[in-house]
Amino acid sequence: MIRRLTLLAALLTPIAAQAFTLDTAVEQGRLIRGQTTPNAVILLDGKKLPVTPAGKFAFGIARDATGTISLSENGTVSVLPIAAQTWDIQRIEGLPPGKVNPDPEGLKRIQQEAALIKAARAIVSANTGFAEAFRWPAKGRISGIYGSQRILNGEPRAPHLGLDIAGPTGTLIRSPASGRVVLAEPDLFFTGRTVMVDHGYGVGSIFAHLSASSVTVGQEIAAGQAIGAIGATGRVTGPHLHWGVYWGAITVDPRPLMPTPMPEPLP
Repeated sequence: MIRRLTLLAALLTPIAAQAFTLDTAVEQGRLIRGQTTPNAVILLDGKKLPVTPAGKFAFGIARDATGTISLSENGTVSVLPIAAQTWDIQRIEGLPPGKVNPDPEGLKRIQQEAALIKAARAIVSANTGFAEAFRWPAKGRISGIYGSQRILNGEPRAPHLGLDIAGPTGTLIRSPASGRVVLAEPDLFFTGRTVMVDHGYGVGSIFAHLSASSVTVGQEIAAGQAIGAIGATGRVTGPHLHWGVYWGAITVDPRPLMPTPMPEPLP
């Protein structure tokens, strides 16, 4: 009898509704920002996501992710399908052969530099810039988009995981959101002069091919603050900014974070 009453009580107990909201659809290559109640426990595929005191959180969906994700809030689980995207093909000719097929010395350097970038991407801080409305980091022509399959000097290579903004060398680059500088390197093999900014809770930006930078590691910066200038350093065919947005090891598409259209040139 006691067992039947316990079962009946369980059946009559209402199931808690999800309180979180997401700012965009669950799609390949997206940074998804969420809002929930303060002190809520959010699990993504069983792993706890950091949540701000105001109930904001974020996570990324990889370019090639498929299937579903499981998002749990205080024990209530939602299974959400990942929508597929269609990616373009981009052909780039005229690159120096040593930048397309590096020699052993170049490969060693690439590995060392990759470790620096990996360490910077692993930082999870309490900055809340990730939750701000992002702004364009530079004004110029969009010359490369996220997700496109790249063919370099006729050879298929990894997909392009960023947004390229072409402009004259010296064009100012500004931080799209507030944060802290976690990497500032003058000359990396692929990305040349490179700056990385941590926007908090696993979200960050990488700015590549700069002609100059005006920030140092550890520096706190505001949204819209100048961090450097467009250049043609590293593996490039002309001056442009490569801007990547990441959530930990996952690189996502910056374009959906941007207001439309691109604003007039920044002063």
